[in-house]
Amino acid sequence: MLLINATLATMDGETAYGLVEQGAVVLEAERILWAGPAAQLPAEFSSREEIDLEGRVVTPALIDCHTHVVHGGNRAREFEMRLEGASYEEVARAGGGIVSTVAATRAASQEQLLADALSRVDAMIAEGVTTIEIKSGYGLDIENELKMLRAARAVAENRPVRVRTSFLGAHAVPPEYKGRPDAYIDGVCLPALEAAHAEGLVDAVDGFCEGIAFTPDQIARVFDKARALGIPVKLHAEQLSNLGGAKLAASYGALSADHLEYANAEDAAAMAKTGTVAVILPGAFYTLHETAAPPIDAFREQGVAMAVATDCNPGSSPMSSLLLSMNMACTLFRMTPEEALAGVTRNAAKALGLDDAGRIKPGLRADLAIWDIEHPAELAYRIGFNPLWKRIFGGAL
Repeated sequence: MLLINATLATMDGETAYGLVEQGAVVLEAERILWAGPAAQLPAEFSSREEIDLEGRVVTPALIDCHTHVVHGGNRAREFEMRLEGASYEEVARAGGGIVSTVAATRAASQEQLLADALSRVDAMIAEGVTTIEIKSGYGLDIENELKMLRAARAVAENRPVRVRTSFLGAHAVPPEYKGRPDAYIDGVCLPALEAAHAEGLVDAVDGFCEGIAFTPDQIARVFDKARALGIPVKLHAEQLSNLGGAKLAASYGALSADHLEYANAEDAAAMAKTGTVAVILPGAFYTLHETAAPPIDAFREQGVAMAVATDCNPGSSPMSSLLLSMNMACTLFRMTPEEALAGVTRNAAKALGLDDAGRIKPGLRADLAIWDIEHPAELAYRIGFNPLWKRIFGGAL
């Protein structure tokens, strides 16, 4: 396949967006064979089937590197209660909060979890997404954590999309272990991780380091197990307070530290040294009415790669639009449109440990998005507008 008459935002050059005007892309099976100015197209490729893009913009396909799309139920009533003035404690006493999602997830079959997840995944695919990270963490026992991860794997069997799974057993303490987090880590989390790894269900290990979840020492025990199993780690860190999670993640060479509203310059410096990506999640900031914003300037100054994701989940970020996440990252956190696009392409790939996606470059996967726009800045500029024309996944239009 030969794509011609296109503006390429390669996200791989020295110029803004890696922009190539009047560009062309040659695809061979699942890979990009050549990309660059059409005037420099090698003669050997000129006889291929052409698709005239009529000046449309081509970017790497989008990557959502932090989601919880596999879960049972929803928390719309909890959302309503909060707007009616109910406190967090009142919502919890009424059966709301993560406990309600755990109960709904445990009650759902794997088939039900998959069907519900696919409806959210379809919305993502419709916006040009080809790779999605999916976490466990709402089962919180061995059987149901495995059920969630199996459902996540099944997403890629039912849709043209790549899935990377993260084991998030250290997400919260379930009701039956209330007040006994260490017993939960020993009795459930670590055995569940071993079982999931043995079944080939884990691409990374995640945790929630926060006062309402787990301490750095407790997360370190989970990360030690991940290291022993040869699995990379990532971490929900500094979302509601600063407990040292970002530095802990960096000390383990984590792929990413996510949220980071309460991170500081020292955290940014630690992450820079190990190449840990900062995953920015504006949906949760917006939904929770947070006031502390991630230290974007510090990340820039230290050269920390910044990714952007939906954090799609039923409680703090019931959002499946990566385009909206890009706009929020710009309007709420003052990221630039170019940083936002890098955040859902090149840097999102890095946050998942992928070196074959996120850029338009020969040798990488032919995962592309073709947009009915004149300039890539429009992707972050518009609100509630989806300009996707076509999506290419593994070379297939």
